[in-house]
Amino acid sequence: MSETGNRLRKLLESPNFDPQNYVKQLSQQSDGDRDLQEHRQKIQNLADETAQNLKKNVYKNYRQFIETAKEISYLESEMYQLSHILTEQKSIMESITQALLSADKDETSKEMQAAFPKDTEELKQRTLTSLLEKVEGGKNIMDTPGRHLVYNGDLVEFDVDNMSPIQKVHAFLMNDCLLIATWLPNRRGTVKYKYNALYDLESFAVVNVKDNPPMKDMFKILMFPESRIFQAENSKIKKEWLEILDETKKNKVTKDRHKTEEEAPTSPVRAEVSTNPFDQEDDEPAGPGESVDLSPEWIQELPEDLDVCIAQRDFEGAVDLLDKLNEYLKDQPVTQRVKELRLKVDERVRQLTDVLVFELSPDRSLRGGPKATRRAVSQLIRLGQSTKACELFLKNRAAAVQTAIRQLRIEGATLLYIHKLCNIFFTSLLETAKEFEMDFAGNTGCYSAFVVWSKSAMMMFVDAFSKQVFDSKESLSTAAECVKVAKEHCQQLTDIGLDLTFTLQSLLVKDIKASLQSYNDIIIEATKHRNSEEMWRRMNLMTPEALAKLKDEMRSCGVGSFEQYTGDDCWVNLSYTIVAFTKQMMSFLEEGLKLYFPELHMVLLEGLREIILVAVQHVDYSLRCEQDPEKKAFIMQNASFLHDTVLPVVERRFEEGVGKPAKQLQDLRKSTRPVRINPESTTSMV
Repeated sequence: MSETGNRLRKLLESPNFDPQNYVKQLSQQSDGDRDLQEHRQKIQNLADETAQNLKKNVYKNYRQFIETAKEISYLESEMYQLSHILTEQKSIMESITQALLSADKDETSKEMQAAFPKDTEELKQRTLTSLLEKVEGGKNIMDTPGRHLVYNGDLVEFDVDNMSPIQKVHAFLMNDCLLIATWLPNRRGTVKYKYNALYDLESFAVVNVKDNPPMKDMFKILMFPESRIFQAENSKIKKEWLEILDETKKNKVTKDRHKTEEEAPTSPVRAEVSTNPFDQEDDEPAGPGESVDLSPEWIQELPEDLDVCIAQRDFEGAVDLLDKLNEYLKDQPVTQRVKELRLKVDERVRQLTDVLVFELSPDRSLRGGPKATRRAVSQLIRLGQSTKACELFLKNRAAAVQTAIRQLRIEGATLLYIHKLCNIFFTSLLETAKEFEMDFAGNTGCYSAFVVWSKSAMMMFVDAFSKQVFDSKESLSTAAECVKVAKEHCQQLTDIGLDLTFTLQSLLVKDIKASLQSYNDIIIEATKHRNSEEMWRRMNLMTPEALAKLKDEMRSCGVGSFEQYTGDDCWVNLSYTIVAFTKQMMSFLEEGLKLYFPELHMVLLEGLREIILVAVQHVDYSLRCEQDPEKKAFIMQNASFLHDTVLPVVERRFEEGVGKPAKQLQDLRKSTRPVRINPESTTSMV
């Protein structure tokens, strides 16, 4: 740039530049219109140069912009993960703090209870009595001696199915039961609540519900066969409810065990003999000769050991204990003490089942593949829940496959995306089938469920496949390659005895028909357009390389006798329209055969017939209308090429690809047989 240009640039870039003063001074200093025009040109050149530099900088830094955007995306993902980790750490610290506080609180309460046991119990009973006076229909609750209040508070009940709030309740936890009372909209005096339900502590299990905003601070009460979900005011109150419920249930179990031991007879008791044989039922207490020894230490500690195994996620140990107990009680009489033990154990079995069900739920992490579910599935099967294990396993795998497909990045090249999609889906399906066969080897009744699941998974795959291949209007060749890839992957499933080829074809048949018909219409329109501009002249390819390329193309189409239609000096004794039609029709046939299966037989056959008729009718019309003997002979040569060379190749290739001859194509060739005529004749095709 010249010195004048640099000076002008510095002037315009200065922070104190005033356009109005600059124009005013320039007008005063200029001698006339010519100076202003020259100055205007300088400014314009400077603007063009600045724009060009800006554009170059954008192009130069374009890759850096993309890399920076990727780095920002990665950083955002890492920050999200870090935030999640910090949230988990905070939750763990809070739980540890609450556990320490609750431990201190328990020690203090035990010391106070030891110091003032009678006053504390009487105070709790008086408090419960005063609270129950506010509950409509709760007068008879205090009839049970020794019952006192442990904890109470407001909760919000949610619907189990749709997680919508139902009503506001007040819960009263007593030393042997749980009372649920609903709020009265119209209060009557001191009465605030209405009796809703009363549950014995041994009749329900308490399950913590994982926070899933906005649904948080919830816990579930399971009473076979129903359940109820409640929400606390905050996480602190929720933890208090869970801890106090668990502690109260344990205290009741311990108290009942001590009471049973104290009431157990110290000497044998002779059973009464009944003369009625129908009075001898299994539910009657066993006699001295039929007593069951439940004194072993491992049986006495079995409920607590099961709780420990469940808390420590030692599912195998818990099921081993249950199997050991069942083996011990096998062929033993059912006494009252056995019944009580069974009730306690059944409660732990329900809790263990709930934990295993949660392990298999799609809400859990789906990483690790099908093998990650083996532990929970095997224990559910050992518990006799093979049907539930099968259902949960297949739901877990369906969620995993759907997540993998959703996370697959859509590439610009459709075929590359389909390769990745097929690899992910069919590999997951194969791994799932192998894991299913391993886990449910002894449960043949579950195999039908797996077949149904496989078909539903195939529908999910075809939905993603069709959106990328057919909805995006890809070319027929690309669609054919994609379908071929899917068929090859599907064929691999036959190695394990699972054949889903028919299912895949039936789901794709509609889209493939539409694609074939669309491409068929495109070829017909292109042929008609070329026919309208037909001059019936020989092709001149100008260079030997172009002629050699055309020979290779026709040879790849199956037209091996094309050499006889080529002349000297790069001339071809055929019309450009006929050659282009031949290549396009053979391409349509090849792609159609890649897509072929029996349901598409007539679609492909009718499409070929329509395309051939367009070319034949054009040749026939040209022969009838042309008066020049030389052109008529040239048209006749093209007709002979179509009839004697192209149509037999189409018939042969169709029969090779399908496996049976096409009678419609044979009849079409016979009906369009060209007649060897003299140049003056006007009739050409029969």
